[in-house]
Amino acid sequence: MFTAERRQYILRILQEEGKVVAKKVSEELGTSEDTIRRDLRELAAEGLLQRVHGGALPYPPIIPNFAARQQQAVAAKSAMARAAVQLIRNGQVILIDGGTTNLQVAQHIPTELHATVITNSPPVAVALADHPHVEVVLLGGRINKSAIVALGAATIEALHMVRADLYLPGICGVHPEIGISGENLEEAHVQRTMMARAAEVIALVAPEKLNTAGPYIIGPMSDLTEIITEQTVPDELLEPYRALGISVTCV
Repeated sequence: MFTAERRQYILRILQEEGKVVAKKVSEELGTSEDTIRRDLRELAAEGLLQRVHGGALPYPPIIPNFAARQQQAVAAKSAMARAAVQLIRNGQVILIDGGTTNLQVAQHIPTELHATVITNSPPVAVALADHPHVEVVLLGGRINKSAIVALGAATIEALHMVRADLYLPGICGVHPEIGISGENLEEAHVQRTMMARAAEVIALVAPEKLNTAGPYIIGPMSDLTEIITEQTVPDELLEPYRALGISVTCV
């Protein structure tokens, strides 16, 4: 098999299975693991995958700035947000992270709901400012201008005073084996703290973020109570998450 054919095979396995195991591919192609590892290094250098111990994973999608993301997949985000809102109960304390999907959650909270929302997202806080029965607590810190969220030691210190019923994280990537991950180290620390302060964690995950991993691990998949995603996601892609005991809802 030519080098180009071998590398196309690797990329196909990555797309179909969500990961590449160097030992397995070397056995399937009848070539050495060193050759496959060299292929993986070259493909990683081209930005086509990210190397991990023993193989490779897909990169999570490139995340544009907040304003651009607000224009993307609006209907799908709205559907996931409506499903998430159905899980919020009167009297609960809700941690809502940043992100355009979570902003949709804030915008869909019904006016009759009585709750407390704690957030590090100024857009989420503004969306709930006129809500008649939701108390809004905006966490302070340094503003990440791309994601429009507060980050840093001040944010984490404030979170240590919180005991929430529910947390809605902003998701960069989830993978059954790698866990929940992000692209920003400081944000990952804040999200890890939020997860630790909540009884339940419900993640609204776009299909392109499933089976991907960023460079910074936020926590294991066992930290998630439920995943809400789109109907277009095939069952075989979701089965590994269900096997971990995570409830999966497709809308």
